[in-house]
Amino acid sequence: MTTLITNIKELLQVRETDHKLITGKDMKRLPTIKNAYLLIDHDTIVDYGEMKDLRGIETDNTIDATGKLVLPTWCDSHTHIVFAGNREQEFVDRINGLSYEDIANRGGGILNSAEKLQNTSEDDLYLQSAKRLKEVIKLGTGAIEIKSGYGLTVEAELKMLRVIKRLKKDFPVKIKATLLGAHAIPKEYKNNKEAFVNLVIDELIPQVGKLQLANYIDVFCEKGYFDLNDTELILKAASNYNLIPKIHVNQFNAFGGVGLGVKYNALSVDHLEELNDDDIQALKGSHTIPVALPSCSYFLSIPYTPARKIIDAGLPLALATDYNPGSTPSGNMNFVISTACIKMKMTPEEAINAATINGAYAMGISNMYGSITKGKKANIMITKEVPSYNYLPYAFGDNHIDQVLINGNIQ
Repeated sequence: MTTLITNIKELLQVRETDHKLITGKDMKRLPTIKNAYLLIDHDTIVDYGEMKDLRGIETDNTIDATGKLVLPTWCDSHTHIVFAGNREQEFVDRINGLSYEDIANRGGGILNSAEKLQNTSEDDLYLQSAKRLKEVIKLGTGAIEIKSGYGLTVEAELKMLRVIKRLKKDFPVKIKATLLGAHAIPKEYKNNKEAFVNLVIDELIPQVGKLQLANYIDVFCEKGYFDLNDTELILKAASNYNLIPKIHVNQFNAFGGVGLGVKYNALSVDHLEELNDDDIQALKGSHTIPVALPSCSYFLSIPYTPARKIIDAGLPLALATDYNPGSTPSGNMNFVISTACIKMKMTPEEAINAATINGAYAMGISNMYGSITKGKKANIMITKEVPSYNYLPYAFGDNHIDQVLINGNIQ
């Protein structure tokens, strides 16, 4: 089936050649075409240009986008949407003065979610997760990374990864799976972290590798969770199964996790609310992209990733939601874009680049997603009538999305 979108007020993120990611000052440049058309054949972008150059084309479907913008769907490279239940009581606890660490120390946080997930059937877990996935697709997400990490036993982690595999099969969006076995230390290993790390290395990683249930490996590299030595042992073990690192670092403390990620050729280092000059230097010249999660900072009232420091150093930056039940119970990438502009002083151009093509890079899929480029997948969204793309982050409380097309099909 062919679909022609006509009279587009402005077509955003148009890249004639295949850009894998955008760095530094180039992030302020967002190539667009005004008064444009876009032609889709089946699931692929095949042509675009100015309306004045459009010649008679026979199509199966025509969409009039007068007054509207068209841009690639968001690429959300860091989520935990496969989880059970919620943690609304902890939200109230934080309002009443408890910190994230306080809640974790008394058995809340990740351990709370793990207990709920272990007691939830695989089918129920799938249904809860599918509902969330449908919601984020409507909000413009066309590619998404999903982590395990709320199982904390071999069987429960495998259950999560099987659910992610089912979502891949049942939904048209691009999904990448990440094994986050080392997300927290289970209660039964509270006084023997080494034994749990060994469990992850000796049992969990080999089973995931054998069953080919994940693309990436993740570790919560943070004080009180998994230190540099733990992280390195896990990354070494994962390399034997071709699991590429995408690691949580510098959420609360900066102590060398970024450099370790670069050493092991991590595709991304995520969070980075705390960042020092050594981290910046470690990232320069690497293939590792920093990923910021501003919704997490908003929800927990912790510092925001220093986007200006990262971009002004000539580095790339991606944006993602961190959708999870404890620190970011939202998968709304539109809010992420707005928060990045409002709180992190990113320009709209930088934020859109960070959430499309750079988000795709952070998932290893920028060859086929993240920009309006001939030959890439037709994952696009059409906005409602808006004054300009600056309006998208400006009017942060409104839903600006009119239609979402995944693989050329309206969702």
